[in-house]
Amino acid sequence: MRPEILSLFDPTNQDVNLLNSIDSENIRLSGSKLQYYAYEADSNYDDVFQENRLKSINPSPKIVWGHYDPRPIEENLTDFGIELTNDQTFTFNKNDIESALRRPAKPGDLIRPAFQNLIYEIYEVQEDRFEVYGVYHLVCSARLLRDRDDLIQELDTVADEK
Repeated sequence: MRPEILSLFDPTNQDVNLLNSIDSENIRLSGSKLQYYAYEADSNYDDVFQENRLKSINPSPKIVWGHYDPRPIEENLTDFGIELTNDQTFTFNKNDIESALRRPAKPGDLIRPAFQNLIYEIYEVQEDRFEVYGVYHLVCSARLLRDRDDLIQELDTVADEK
């Protein structure tokens, strides 16, 4: 006789779809419009430094909706010089972001808020989990890209051509 497995998450429960649609609607109503540039992996990845300096970014953005807390840029003077402390946390509905991108969000992707002339690079993606109903949110931690005016101009010229 096989013992029954206790599971709090039932994927066939109709409440899962209902709560996901409510969460998606909540983010669209109270969130911000964001331009999401997908990072496309290539062969320029450096295994020694674990980075890719010549990242290939898809120039056509996907328009997504997400929550974040817009703050002014803070440059604090410390013993080691000027330190930039403007990391940002973006929250997305998991199903919405995966259907817009046709893949999960991942580190290396770029986010540009619609009303700011700033670009953020995602460095960490976490799932925000509800034990009873599963995963609805993706929480992406991102850092501000500084000294990348060439990237902003390149993305603007591609957007103007379309």
